[in-house]
Amino acid sequence: MNQEKIGKFIAECRREQNLTQAQLAEQLGITNRAVSKWENAKSMPDVSIMVPLCEILNISVNELLSGEKISMDDYKETAEQNLIDIREKKQRADKAMKRISIIWLLLSLIITPIHFAINYCYPDNHGTGMGTLYITICIALYLVTFFKYYEVKLK
Repeated sequence: MNQEKIGKFIAECRREQNLTQAQLAEQLGITNRAVSKWENAKSMPDVSIMVPLCEILNISVNELLSGEKISMDDYKETAEQNLIDIREKKQRADKAMKRISIIWLLLSLIITPIHFAINYCYPDNHGTGMGTLYITICIALYLVTFFKYYEVKLK
């Protein structure tokens, strides 16, 4: 999936429907800045609004993900390629998540013994700040990981 190609395709289809970014955004219940980000290849439409977006633009989801109109002859191959691309993207995201988890573990394994060693060697130091630093790093890593890779849904 080529994000730049998809963005240009969304802009082209929007213009064919004689819609402004604001009008398209209003129909989808989002901001016009989100539409602008799609068209400038800074982000992709959320999966939850792809079908309504495609209905408004009179295209299929496969055409959206391909960034071009698809003839019926090429439809099956294009659909399969889009599924492969989505799978590869998920695998890259999973690898990134695994790397973050490993970094988190390594930081814990390095910082914890240092903190205990300092407190053992200097019992009257009234705090080295290592505990605070350790907790701050762990919380920051946790929050970044959580908000990047997990979806929060309110019922």
